[in-house]
Amino acid sequence: MTAGPKPTEDRKRLRTIGAVVLLLCVAAAAFFLVFGRAEAPGTSATIGEKLAMLRAERASLQARADGEARIGLLQAFRTAGLLTDALAARYEADAERAFDRLPAGRLQPFAEIDRLNAAIKDALDRPGDGARRAARKAAELATTQLERIAGLDDAPLVLAYTPRFVPPRRATGELTLTPGASGNVPPEVALRLDMPPGAARGAATLSGAAPSTTPTVPRYAPDFAASGDDDPAVQIEVAGVFLTPGGGPPPVLAVGTWRGDATVAPERLRFSVPRGAFANDDARTTFASGSLIVRRGSRTTTFQLLFTVLPDRPGSFALDQRVHTTELESNTLVSPEILSRAPPGETRTVRRCFDPPQGWRFDKERRRVVIVERLGWVDDIADPTMNAGLVEFVPEEAPGQICVAVLARPVTKAARTATIGRFEATLVRDRPVDHVLKSGVRALDWREPARMPIEPGMVEWKLYVRLFDEIVREFDQAVPSGLPFLRVELDPDRKTLVLKADPTAEP
Repeated sequence: MTAGPKPTEDRKRLRTIGAVVLLLCVAAAAFFLVFGRAEAPGTSATIGEKLAMLRAERASLQARADGEARIGLLQAFRTAGLLTDALAARYEADAERAFDRLPAGRLQPFAEIDRLNAAIKDALDRPGDGARRAARKAAELATTQLERIAGLDDAPLVLAYTPRFVPPRRATGELTLTPGASGNVPPEVALRLDMPPGAARGAATLSGAAPSTTPTVPRYAPDFAASGDDDPAVQIEVAGVFLTPGGGPPPVLAVGTWRGDATVAPERLRFSVPRGAFANDDARTTFASGSLIVRRGSRTTTFQLLFTVLPDRPGSFALDQRVHTTELESNTLVSPEILSRAPPGETRTVRRCFDPPQGWRFDKERRRVVIVERLGWVDDIADPTMNAGLVEFVPEEAPGQICVAVLARPVTKAARTATIGRFEATLVRDRPVDHVLKSGVRALDWREPARMPIEPGMVEWKLYVRLFDEIVREFDQAVPSGLPFLRVELDPDRKTLVLKADPTAEP
């Protein structure tokens, strides 16, 4: 009678166990949904590794950049860096997560960086306006992604910063050449345009000589004439979101060995950096990078700020002019002999006019008459003294002619006469001649414009420009435009070509 209730208790116990198991399953499912699915070990890259690869790729591209790229692709490099740093700040806590497990929406910024790096690489592999335009377009799309990220959370974000280009130094004596500092390279070698690359270290050639610390500017100055100007500080301004700490230390910028705190304004950071903090080259542009360190609570975020530093010497140029002139060509014309005869007691005159040959003209200042012979007879006895004839120039009948009169004139009425005469004159004509006038290499100067006179009779010119030892351009009788940091123009009377190296003339 006592064994009846036991099956009921077993059923209750089984139901209780089932309910606990169900609750555990629900809890596990909830945990899975909240914290993500467990990622099976595999070979896919983590987010941290992906970011490291993007940084390494951009660093490699920056190292490959030549003078053209350091100017024309600067904004693309800067945008790639800002977007990469922004993603690093947001995925710092998830650096060990598998990259390919990110939702599609979060993969889009990474894809934009990949496209931008690919566009930069293409522009480096195949330099040209089309490739650079494609890189600028990719940079615009990446900037759009950067702006979308702003405000999604409270992580710091740099949207833009200025300046792009660090101006050249002033106080380095960049226009002077200390006597003896040029070593064994004679000045005329250092300034040749046609020198092959590497023929002389430091040569200011338009053919791409290797860089050197040897000055190539053809000017000398003693110690007492050295520049006394101080380089102004470089004013850097950074714009972004969540850059200003809430009661914490101000952001810090490190450039080279210099470190300085920011002057904080709403969503702005300002730094005054000594010009000497930026690495500099005498003749070529260089990349310089600054590290912006932002501290918010216990987190420290670093952004890399990229600048292009302008060199001490902007470059060189040469101007060839084809000048059309005329040279006076001369020849001597001897006219045919003219005979004038007169009967006894009479005077006879023979007048002849001569035109110059086609294309020539008579030089009226260089002509003379010649009496070839004077003959006279009295009673058939020859006596030249009986002839008082002459040869003379007379007014021409048409412009440009020479007219001559030959006279046979007897001394007595019984004499008959004959006079033979001619003239000699210099013929001249203008012969067209083309001369090529070469200026030779002239150094561009950040402070003084270079002025090249346009020769009278110039019909064609060719301007060769070499900027920053790497950017080479040629222009055929056209005032160039769009050259970075160089203004070229004709003065108002169009008699002088003016080339002004201007550090504010950014592309």
